[in-house]
Amino acid sequence: MKKILLSLIAALGLVTGAVASEQSMAWDKAPSGTNDLTSLQNGAKLFVNYCLNCHSAAFMRYNRMKEIGLSEQQIKDNMLFTSDKVGDTMKAAIDPKQAKEWFGANPPDLTLVARSRSGHGGTGADYLYTYMRTFYRDPSRPTGWNNVLFPNVGMPHVLWELQGDREPVYEPRMEHGHEVKVFKGWKQLTPGTMTPLEYDQAVGDLVAYLQWMAEPAQNSRVRVGVWVLLFLVLFTVFAWRLNAAYWKNVK
Repeated sequence: MKKILLSLIAALGLVTGAVASEQSMAWDKAPSGTNDLTSLQNGAKLFVNYCLNCHSAAFMRYNRMKEIGLSEQQIKDNMLFTSDKVGDTMKAAIDPKQAKEWFGANPPDLTLVARSRSGHGGTGADYLYTYMRTFYRDPSRPTGWNNVLFPNVGMPHVLWELQGDREPVYEPRMEHGHEVKVFKGWKQLTPGTMTPLEYDQAVGDLVAYLQWMAEPAQNSRVRVGVWVLLFLVLFTVFAWRLNAAYWKNVK
């Protein structure tokens, strides 16, 4: 029993430490692009070209991209792998067994990741926007990459050609009698094919698509909700005036 309790305490400590390490860096605010069809279409292209190689979106079908302005022919020409059909779900190209051997675990499904990663630092979109912009080279890691927001992450930096190589800059600081390193910014080592601003915009588009994919009906739900509220306001006014008319001669 004692060993079990010690194991639970140790596990809790590891989980707490992992959470603390992820929350030690402030999350940047993700741009809002779920109503921008151009942004969503670019994000879908990035997702298919860079994310879908390893990560699935098993609860999303390709043909739902019609809702972000793509025609069925555009989906067939630009979004499908050779063997996929437009009505198929978005499955990863990698074999799960190989993925586990290479990365230590099977890459998670990303259909709902924009909703599941919210926390004290902000929304799930904020987390993803920060996460995809904080990778750096680390030869000590199996993939050759690490992440400031998620230390010792098993995922490689799939967008490194777009962003280029950078290294984090830390500043020593004394806290509670101990010296700690505080993240201050980035030093660009080699440029990518995009400027820093273009890369941030591309990541913003990708995150917008992940947000939309997590709840495709969100924008429709919001629009319907606005009309419902307007109807209730108008109905309340009519009901109030009708009530006044019924009771005006009653003392």
